[in-house]
Amino acid sequence: MGLLSLAIWTPIIFGVVLLALGRDDQAHTVRWISLVGAITSFLVTLPLYDGFKLGTAAMQFVEKAPWIERFNVNYHLGVDGISFWFVLLTAFINVVVVIAGWEVITRRVNQYMGAFLILSGLMIGVFCALDGMLFYVFFEATLIPMYLIIGIWGGPNKIYAAFKFFLYTLLGSLLMLIALIFLYTKSGGSFDLAVWHKLPLAGTTQTLLFFAFLAAFAVKVPMWPVHTWLPDVHVEAPTGGSAVLAAIMLKLGAYGFLRFSMPIAPDAAREWAWLMIALSLIAVIYVGMVALVQKDMKKLVAYSSVAHMGFVTLGFFIFNDLGVSGGIVQMIAHGFVSAAMFLSIGVLYDRMHSREIASYGGVVNTMPRFTAFALLFAMANCGLPGTAGFVGEWMVILGAVKYNFWIGFAAASALIFGAAYTLWMFKRVYLGPVANDHVKSLVDINSREFFMLSLLAIAVLFMGIYPKPFTDVMDTSVAELLKHVALSKLN
Repeated sequence: MGLLSLAIWTPIIFGVVLLALGRDDQAHTVRWISLVGAITSFLVTLPLYDGFKLGTAAMQFVEKAPWIERFNVNYHLGVDGISFWFVLLTAFINVVVVIAGWEVITRRVNQYMGAFLILSGLMIGVFCALDGMLFYVFFEATLIPMYLIIGIWGGPNKIYAAFKFFLYTLLGSLLMLIALIFLYTKSGGSFDLAVWHKLPLAGTTQTLLFFAFLAAFAVKVPMWPVHTWLPDVHVEAPTGGSAVLAAIMLKLGAYGFLRFSMPIAPDAAREWAWLMIALSLIAVIYVGMVALVQKDMKKLVAYSSVAHMGFVTLGFFIFNDLGVSGGIVQMIAHGFVSAAMFLSIGVLYDRMHSREIASYGGVVNTMPRFTAFALLFAMANCGLPGTAGFVGEWMVILGAVKYNFWIGFAAASALIFGAAYTLWMFKRVYLGPVANDHVKSLVDINSREFFMLSLLAIAVLFMGIYPKPFTDVMDTSVAELLKHVALSKLN
């Protein structure tokens, strides 16, 4: 078993063990097993960083074994500079989420923790899969634990939200399945992504494939106008579910554009880039304005996620190194920042059982330590220099200006909305005099919550101050992808 298999199957095995511990009177043991499982799952990903070779676009840590031999489906894994950081990010966020749910979850603790560990392994599988069918299996399998997390531990409308999440994402993926089967037949019976990337496909065929993949990945990102499921799901999901959904699951769709849409249908990707840029700018500007009028903190951060992911897709489809690298950096940064924002809202919700902005006011007076963390994460969400939120957005804006000044100008001006809705929420919730007796009785964060938020604060600051390790890993792979897309156009 190679390092990537360890990264995938370690959390899944721990999750299955937790499911076998079926009684709530074993909750204390379950929590410790889940923490050990999450930390172990993160530790087994660290040798990947030590062994990763810079300066090559080739797949590394490759594993290949026959799986369904009759249809030439292989258990084929590997990572390059594009997918590498998402393996570590997923494992890291899983540790934070397990710590976040330590005291909050009191019923079916084994199923809750088990679902998150299994989900973590499946999402890492998506980022590692080099076989089209294996990718599809992992991609769709992630729906099951998240559906259960929302449907069992969610809010009052959890069943509605869980069904909406499942149906939206499943229906989009059905067209992708048709595209995968077509590519299988076109390539002479191969699901190997490297083979698909070299297929000589006609323009019309590429266009159909591009939109088939778009149906699956746009919903997952989510891009405007298929983003409407996300706010409903975030509002109803438990805090840990919202954190993982925003930090990792949204990235599966954006990653799909880099691994499928652009390399398999490069001509169509260039031809329809105007559409992708337009949809991305609508997400960044219009959805940013929608976030301004939200009364629910979770819904505001959910719309904020749509706007931030708009920068990602904008970066990808301007086809220059700054844009694509910036989009990937933005995905990683958004993983840290969005998880931190949702977990901060969870800290308040656990005490007051309200997410309404109007229920708060003057929280700084009763929770000063927590407010310091909340301020850092709010600044990162605004894209303040020195935080993770700045690096990716700045790179994308520079790349957009290089592509077209007015597109760059539109994207840059949209940062004003990000600052407006984030700082206005922070002012109403945290600043000023104590608003009511509920806020007056709030207790500051305990050592568990302090440790959880500290992990995210360190990640946000480290990436903001020293992004070089992140960009160094992806540079060669991004250059190779853009070269492939450009050469295909010339041919």
